[in-house]
Amino acid sequence: MLFADVVLPLPLAESFTYAVPVEMQGKIGVGFRVIVPFGRRKFYTAVVLKLHHNPPKGIEVKEIHSLTDSHPVVNEQQIRLWEWVSFYYLSPLGDVYKAALPSMMKPQDLEERYKSRTETYIRLNTGIHDVDRLTGRAKKQAGLYQALKRLFSEEGIERIPLREVAPKTGYSNTVLKGLTEKKIVIKYSEEVSRIDRQTVLLSRKAFTLNDYQKKALEEVNSCFEEKNVCLLHGVTSSGKTEIYIHLIEEQLNQGKQTLYLVPEIALTTQLTCRLQAVFGDKLGIYHSKINDNERTEIWQKMVSGSPYEIVIGVRSSLFLPFRRLGLVIVDEEHETSYKQQEPAPRYHARDTAIVLAQIYRAKTLLGSATPSIETFYNAKTGKYGFVTLEKRFEEIELPFVSLENTRELRRTKKMKTLLAPGLIEKINTALESGEQVILFRNRRGFAPMLECKLCGWTPKCSRCDVSLAYHKNSRELKCHYCNKAYKPASECPVCHEKSIEPVGMGTEKLEEEVTQLFPGIAVARMDTDTTRGKHSYQKIISDFQNRKVQILVGTQMLAKGLDFDNVGIVGIIAADGLLNHPDFRSHERGFQLMLQAAGRAGRKSRQGEVVIQTADPEQPIYRYLQANDYESFYHSQLAERKLFNYPPFKRLISVVIKHRDEQKAESGAEFFARLLKQSLGEMVLGPNKPLISRIQRYHIRHILLKLDNQLSPAKIRQFIKSVESRFRENPDFKYMGTYYDVDVMG
Repeated sequence: MLFADVVLPLPLAESFTYAVPVEMQGKIGVGFRVIVPFGRRKFYTAVVLKLHHNPPKGIEVKEIHSLTDSHPVVNEQQIRLWEWVSFYYLSPLGDVYKAALPSMMKPQDLEERYKSRTETYIRLNTGIHDVDRLTGRAKKQAGLYQALKRLFSEEGIERIPLREVAPKTGYSNTVLKGLTEKKIVIKYSEEVSRIDRQTVLLSRKAFTLNDYQKKALEEVNSCFEEKNVCLLHGVTSSGKTEIYIHLIEEQLNQGKQTLYLVPEIALTTQLTCRLQAVFGDKLGIYHSKINDNERTEIWQKMVSGSPYEIVIGVRSSLFLPFRRLGLVIVDEEHETSYKQQEPAPRYHARDTAIVLAQIYRAKTLLGSATPSIETFYNAKTGKYGFVTLEKRFEEIELPFVSLENTRELRRTKKMKTLLAPGLIEKINTALESGEQVILFRNRRGFAPMLECKLCGWTPKCSRCDVSLAYHKNSRELKCHYCNKAYKPASECPVCHEKSIEPVGMGTEKLEEEVTQLFPGIAVARMDTDTTRGKHSYQKIISDFQNRKVQILVGTQMLAKGLDFDNVGIVGIIAADGLLNHPDFRSHERGFQLMLQAAGRAGRKSRQGEVVIQTADPEQPIYRYLQANDYESFYHSQLAERKLFNYPPFKRLISVVIKHRDEQKAESGAEFFARLLKQSLGEMVLGPNKPLISRIQRYHIRHILLKLDNQLSPAKIRQFIKSVESRFRENPDFKYMGTYYDVDVMG
């Protein structure tokens, strides 16, 4: 008999074995989707991992119910990647499969949900020559026929979508029906793409590189002769994207594909236009704003005979079925949004991209103006190739960075608004010169919380231990952890006074105040609240690029590599909040965000300026920012990391225990930690109660492992899994919620 090991889209670590029916043998292979029974009267779409002739012992083997495909939809390289992600990130293989495939490709209970889209067209029947006789006295039919002939002739087309006939000719579908019944016009349907693609002509070739870019490109190619991974450390606006375009062209010439990873959807919006102008329909776009039908269509194209040669996308595009992958570009490689948090698998897209490239024997290029400490360390110690690009494109000067001391301004009562007087003055000067302004505040909503001014009561989420953020426009309080919305109370439920007021400031409040400070000036806001629609990113970015908007207010998505050529001033509001998070990466993240935000400023004709509002101007990070001195910042951070045993000198794994009963979560975490400490001793820290210790009604405890880099991932996995088995043997903890966060980001 033939057996198939399959993976199910469920949080299960192992694969399951099914018998292959005789009629299916010879038609099935690795990477095929199959429908299998699982549990009581349930059917799931599974993917075949392996075919063999070894019957499992001691269990009843069920048969595969049906075969979904006539060809594999997952290739062997992808399966190797799934297995690595599951192994390294201590995540069930079923969770990896569930994350990888679009949900419409994993229907349950035999319901195939994906259906291709069709469009109905009409064309003239060229075999009919006696139209006048056929239309007879039907003047409207004759008129529509002539209108269609004229339309086809003027536009140089042979067909038109049915839905466009009435608006373009002025004749109703009833008149058209008469022509189709007489076979003067032929109506037919055809499968069409769902993907919203603008018709893009190849408007340009890759630009000629300047001397600095040419040198960097040559050095990257030279690095790739010896190493598989190279870091391109280029200052903001140095023209890294144009180097990427030349590298992609080289891959195309070799018949190979490129994956271009970006951390934010906003970046795909802007980069797509630049790449489509050079590569046209060779380019595919894959991110969370495209719907599941479109994801499925892209997946099906990638396994077809004419796949996309270049894919630009966010972290999930790593799982697409490439055939001839030659290059992976990870742009803004330092970005924390490359790390998946919820749901599992909790993988890091940059590190997974390096493994993906290795599986295909491809190369990986990491690009950033502010590399992560670990990546820069790997480049400096020779593990990765290292190329620098130190000049901005077209010799544009780096921006001048100035500080506004908000503590002193408030003490002397000179700060009347959210913006310092010096920043307001500079914004006015920039606007008078026809320049644009970006204001960066890394907190969305109107205010981080509401508070009763008399008794101090603050509204909190019923499911999470966190204050609710106030969103004024939608008139609601929101939990930014579970997304639950509440109506604001009109009076305090404790002291019953109408004394509840907003505390702090988010982008919504900043936008309101800026609108009042600069009347008649067009202001827009870019954060997750204003970019929920499919094309909302595109509209905000294009309005700013086309100078319909003079001031753009936003969160960290504004800092991530967006390219504007008319920004005179960048203001960073409440900068200290970026540095004061209680985790070891807070200074690294704050420095990166501020330097990236600063990189949006600068014009050919005039040096741009960055104004940082801070209550602590003596903070050393601001000196590094003013000098644009990443290297000194890196060395200061590296010394701290070494002193306190953090990456890149140690490897961090967080064990997370959660339960709806707080006492059970506490006792479960203490027991798990005791088991770990029996072998690892001081390498185990905790259990600790995190800052936000309850999310979606689950009480959470963390155990942190600080492990030597010399320990192999295989040994670490084996040990942790053995401890988990002993933990589960205790009946109190058999069903306790646990998961692992490998290479913790904070």
